[in-house]
Amino acid sequence: MALADTARAKVNLTLRVLGRRPDGYHELESMVAFAAVADRLTLSPGASTELTVTGPRAADCGALADNLVLRAARALGEKIEGLRTGAFTLEKVLPAAAGIGGGSADAAAALRLLAVHNDLACDDPRVLAVARATGADIPVCVASHACVMTGVGDNLTPLALPPLPCVLVNPRVAVATKDVFAALGLRPGELRAGVGDVLEAIVWPRPGASAEEWLDVLAGGVNDLEAPAIRVQPAIAGVLAELRAMRGARLVRMSGSGATCFALFESEDEASAAAARLRAGHPGWWIEASVLS
Repeated sequence: MALADTARAKVNLTLRVLGRRPDGYHELESMVAFAAVADRLTLSPGASTELTVTGPRAADCGALADNLVLRAARALGEKIEGLRTGAFTLEKVLPAAAGIGGGSADAAAALRLLAVHNDLACDDPRVLAVARATGADIPVCVASHACVMTGVGDNLTPLALPPLPCVLVNPRVAVATKDVFAALGLRPGELRAGVGDVLEAIVWPRPGASAEEWLDVLAGGVNDLEAPAIRVQPAIAGVLAELRAMRGARLVRMSGSGATCFALFESEDEASAAAARLRAGHPGWWIEASVLS
């Protein structure tokens, strides 16, 4: 019997780059949530690990041999002798190279499906080790739960985020993460955050806090990659301007390294209405009304 899972879009509500380590990796602090809009992955048990891609964004996936689903599945097979595997089918809905972790979410879904198929816990150390080794965003996508992500993406602190209606917009331009970090321009060993920044770190609302409290706190955050991403792809500035002009938009920011941007609203009806108005004016953009959690 085939197993199925969803690969929800990852949205960085805040993202601070604290510095660059001597090994070249960047130290981050990001508040991450996940949207209801998602790719869908199924696993049909079989003797070999295979992948078929369907859906409206299938053409954006590139060469299958480089797909993170296969890379993660094969890496887990190398770590766990006798791993039961099979044929994956990916229905691709999320845009690629978009700052919402589409490929990472797909790989995370593959690891969760293989864990279920092999009677493993999703937080099995071997599963998490493969997630960390395969991609920086994959560990948080395995959890697929609102959290604060620190380090190089491997330290996760869960948060009790209430549902936040949103609109996600991508102008259908791909932005390579490496190009955005290059535009940020940190040298290995260089820091961006000092003691004062640490002391001013955001204090997140306690469990049970209202959406209004969360919106107030999130408004004090930033995405340090927004400015360098706009230098790489100026179209992002136009998306942000459009979202800031939308009636009812409470918070507008870019997610991850772009080019997807988001606006948060008080109600799903407001988010849906905003998405409809945007689609009318920009039929070529990828636009989704969703809910973050």
